[in-house]
Amino acid sequence: MTVKLYRTVRGALLEIDGQCRESAGVDWDELFRRDDPLAWLQEEQKRSRPVVEPCPLSNLLPPIGTQEVWAAGVTYYRSRSARMEEAAAAGGGDFYDRVYTAPRPELFFKASPHRVVGPGQPVQIRRDSRWNVPEPELTLCISSTGRIFGYTIGNDMSSREIEGENPLYLPQAKVYDGCCALGPCILLSDGALPGTTEILIEIRRAGAVAFCGTTQLEQMKRTPQELADYLLRQNSFPAGCFLLTGTGIVPPADFTLQPGDVIRIAIEPIGMLENPVAIPPN
Repeated sequence: MTVKLYRTVRGALLEIDGQCRESAGVDWDELFRRDDPLAWLQEEQKRSRPVVEPCPLSNLLPPIGTQEVWAAGVTYYRSRSARMEEAAAAGGGDFYDRVYTAPRPELFFKASPHRVVGPGQPVQIRRDSRWNVPEPELTLCISSTGRIFGYTIGNDMSSREIEGENPLYLPQAKVYDGCCALGPCILLSDGALPGTTEILIEIRRAGAVAFCGTTQLEQMKRTPQELADYLLRQNSFPAGCFLLTGTGIVPPADFTLQPGDVIRIAIEPIGMLENPVAIPPN
């Protein structure tokens, strides 16, 4: 059984077997603390009410409470190659080759809740970077007990210029206001997503497609469970956490995002996450 859970300005929407119901009783942090979130939502369904009209995009919020957002890097071969290229001038190119083959993955803090945006909200590119890209990623929802109980779509906005200047600048390349988008929902499922699950990204500029690409989960070198297990080593998350699992789609070196671009990331059966691109004011 699968359930889609959307966070809205009025509470939550539960989509079960294609039927939508609205609930004001879903506490996001409580969801992440439950031993069996899927069973808890099935009980919450009994107290919810049917939805007659679909929820407008403007009413959707990012599916996050007080959770931290973490991310994994160099989990796809394409990401390894791109990051070796961008860091070569700074002498850090072989770092990424070594981490790709090492037992320990690259894990880093990505965002606190206030830096995360939801469907339809603008992601930001840094004013002090001339080379910015999105990174479309399957994102794990991990409970406070360490269990992967659901999935969402993540956009790991990144400054390739800043990271390429020096690998030690990774936090500045990755963590800033509007640096992460999550949504449109959390997909709760009894089992793992199959390796044939496709991740698709399309970037539109002035009404035309400026870049598109696809990959599949089977292209990941590490399993989602392996990444989660390393994150949880001597690390506690009282309200659970999100973990972005890396990207296998990298735009060419001559591509950079521009204000006004629209990023669309689709992963079935989760849905599509769409965000415009903005640059912060001076």
